[in-house]
Amino acid sequence: MTLTSKTLTGKVAIVTGSGRGLGLAYAQELARQGASVVINDVDQLIADDAVASIVTEGGQAVAVVAPVGSTATAQQLVAQAVESFGRLDILVTNAGVLRDTVVWKMTDDDFDTVINVHLRGTFTCVREAAIRFREQGEGGRIICIGSPTGQRGNFGQTNYAAAKAGIVGMVRTWSMELARANVTVNAVVPVAATAMTDTVPFFKAFNDAAARGETMPPFARRVLGYGTPQDVAGVVGFLASDAAAGITGQVVGSGGDRVQLWSHPEVVATAFETGGWTVESLSEDFSSLFGDKLQSVGEKLPELPAELQPVAK
Repeated sequence: MTLTSKTLTGKVAIVTGSGRGLGLAYAQELARQGASVVINDVDQLIADDAVASIVTEGGQAVAVVAPVGSTATAQQLVAQAVESFGRLDILVTNAGVLRDTVVWKMTDDDFDTVINVHLRGTFTCVREAAIRFREQGEGGRIICIGSPTGQRGNFGQTNYAAAKAGIVGMVRTWSMELARANVTVNAVVPVAATAMTDTVPFFKAFNDAAARGETMPPFARRVLGYGTPQDVAGVVGFLASDAAAGITGQVVGSGGDRVQLWSHPEVVATAFETGGWTVESLSEDFSSLFGDKLQSVGEKLPELPAELQPVAK
């Protein structure tokens, strides 16, 4: 990390789940832009290393070691920002965990743990930040991290899909509620080589290349929009800046060489039946009216080029 650009000088940011991976990349980018940063992780050593990575480059950072989800942690994060740096301007809600399994094997704890960290944790942190922003009266930036799974679903991720879809729904609501306070609220949908994708065979070659410090091939960076955490950090830094003051309630995808704007759900077809629809009329007409407009689910990944196919052992 090299501290060169200073578009966020004087700003203070909280980044949850920022000890490593995407969260650390976001925190480092905000610091590079001049912001003072509150790091958050559940591991003291990892949090300390993250703080050191910023401080040794001339930035300012402190850590709050606590699991995201509870109101107490959210209050602690905001209080630490104010105590250490005097204010709060930016919140990035990134903390997350996975408990993947198919629905008939998913336990209550599997479901509740993911919902608590991702969905409730986003809510509690945003609520505390919104209170602080409104008290300060100078606006603010809220950036919530979503996922392609929340947009399209994914096999074995009932809990994660529900949480990430819920986050986007909250972002749209908060963008309306906080508009008069000059607080923008947006979601970022990242795609990057992280610990969460290390176990996916499709991405193994790309993750291995990134771990070796090699540049990922154009197929990954362009076709898949798949790169490093640092590739996504620029979008977060931009949305946190004054340059993004007019952007709110949006879902921005980022990964590799690609940036995308996701649409909001929209009606794709409408039909009317005088007197209302019955089981009989729907049985007769549904296919002809809507059959060619039914929506797909999940992500359809392209086939790997021959040179990137794993070698059989």
